[in-house]
Amino acid sequence: MSKQTYRICCFQRKFKLKEAEAPDEIKDLFERFSENGIMTAEHLCKFLKDVQSEENVTKEEAETVMESALKLVHEHLNIVFHRKGLNLDGFFRYLFSDLNVSISTDKKVHHDMTAPLSHYFIYTSHNTYLTGNQLNSDCSDVPIIKALQQGVRVIELDMWPNSSKDNVDILHGGTLTPPVELIQCLKSIKEHAFVASEYPVIITLEDHLTPDLQAKAAEMVTQVFGDILFTCGAECLSEFPSPESLKGRIIISTKPPKEYLESKKSSEKDNGSQKGKKSSEEKAWGAEISDLSQKMIAYSENKDNGECQDDEADSHHENPNIQQNIAPEYKHLIAIQAGKSKGPTSEWLTVDPIKVKRISLNEEKLINVALNHGKDLIRFTQRNLLRVYPKGMRVDSSNYNPLIGWMHGAQMVAFNMQGHGRPLWLMQGMFKANGGCGYVKKPELLLKTNANNEVHDPKRLLSVKTTLKVKVYMGKGWHLDFKRTHFDAYSPPDFYVKIGIAGVPADSRVKKTKAIEDNWIPTWNDEFEFPLTVPELALLRVEVHEYDMSEIDDFGGQTCIPVSELRTGIRAVPIYNEKGEKYPSVKLLMRFEFVK
Repeated sequence: MSKQTYRICCFQRKFKLKEAEAPDEIKDLFERFSENGIMTAEHLCKFLKDVQSEENVTKEEAETVMESALKLVHEHLNIVFHRKGLNLDGFFRYLFSDLNVSISTDKKVHHDMTAPLSHYFIYTSHNTYLTGNQLNSDCSDVPIIKALQQGVRVIELDMWPNSSKDNVDILHGGTLTPPVELIQCLKSIKEHAFVASEYPVIITLEDHLTPDLQAKAAEMVTQVFGDILFTCGAECLSEFPSPESLKGRIIISTKPPKEYLESKKSSEKDNGSQKGKKSSEEKAWGAEISDLSQKMIAYSENKDNGECQDDEADSHHENPNIQQNIAPEYKHLIAIQAGKSKGPTSEWLTVDPIKVKRISLNEEKLINVALNHGKDLIRFTQRNLLRVYPKGMRVDSSNYNPLIGWMHGAQMVAFNMQGHGRPLWLMQGMFKANGGCGYVKKPELLLKTNANNEVHDPKRLLSVKTTLKVKVYMGKGWHLDFKRTHFDAYSPPDFYVKIGIAGVPADSRVKKTKAIEDNWIPTWNDEFEFPLTVPELALLRVEVHEYDMSEIDDFGGQTCIPVSELRTGIRAVPIYNEKGEKYPSVKLLMRFEFVK
């Protein structure tokens, strides 16, 4: 036990900093699964089966866990080391350790990876080459490398002629973003493509090149990627290959090439706006996740039809004679052809039984289409790819609620990876699933048709499938990872936890614990229940805040976990900062249980 001193004017306030102590429920469990104050491997095996729901654990596996736990305990000299087993402090330390986290850390892919690409959500980035905002930040291969290292599988490059019109640059057209050369981006993609995942990387190209530069780009792509480049010749795919069959491959996706019009300036048709001032909390860590049902209702009041214009707001007018000018070697590279979303929605959403394609919509057009053609979207995405991207007004590289796309089957929900905030935390949380490989199998209700060939109606309220019960015991580690006065200059922090579900509208809600005053190691012992109609799409949101009476509450960490990946029982929950980087020491101790 130590003391902390805080100064207020001429006075000093002293607070005791206690060691973390096991909650009463943990003490009771230790008594139940130990003998004479010692938990042996045999006791641990029974605990893992009865409390942690690890029914298939063997005695040998329990002995391995016990050996690791004993080594962990032995590293802390103030803990009594028992060769035969764990005492209460050792058991408590094991529960809070990386040996007992809430989601498996073995990076094992466990979804069926043999279905077509259209059956998966794919970790997708938007304007991947930008280092910051969308207007004047540098273009670089560094954010591309970082995205690939995080498991992102779809990289976006915007290709433009360089200033001398003899080479290809990557930049955000119509802005002040300094360019980076295409060749540098391609080489970095090849070097880092399969560091985090062996599953395919898709490069979506936005093409503003003349035919001679298309040929030059094709030559660079071919030379850099060689045999790992997946092509399908001049033929359109009748069905997308599977991620399993495309391991270690690079795939090019773009619209049919357009002629670069030198005098044409990019025009922004996106009439979405971010009106009003941001709240203090929003400035700190991003807007609260929007309620999907309310958001769609509000949008429908401002839109009077379900028709869409072209998919990319900053694309150029097409030349009707362009097919005669396409560089053939460039056209040969396009494995996933991107179609157009012009005209009546019912036309471009029609499923072609002979060939597949990719369509792109911005976030607001997606809502418009979802309101009027939700079932058609789901049917379309059973065979074809749908890419959703941020509206043009997000010049600060902010993001939107990804659940709108996912609940309608969109595979490529493209996000700006340059910033941080709640929507990006959801994206990072979703792709912790399936070993973090960047591909997550879509739930069956988005893939199947019934006997009448009908697909799931996303507007239909489903019955509760399961209820997630969550108990938040306590947290620790902030005093190790933060300065003494980080949260409050005059006293220890007053932590509370916001916990909720992000999923389909019926499942989404947020609750919070009480605030514990002046304590670096708070104990809450608060319980919550979350009924779930579509648990396959549900993400458990956890945020720690420090209560501030006079100003905005301070940020104390966050995590987001796919509900389908939760390990039941009493688990340690690692906490991350705003950028999604794990704190060295901060964890929560929580309990998870599913009930019918």
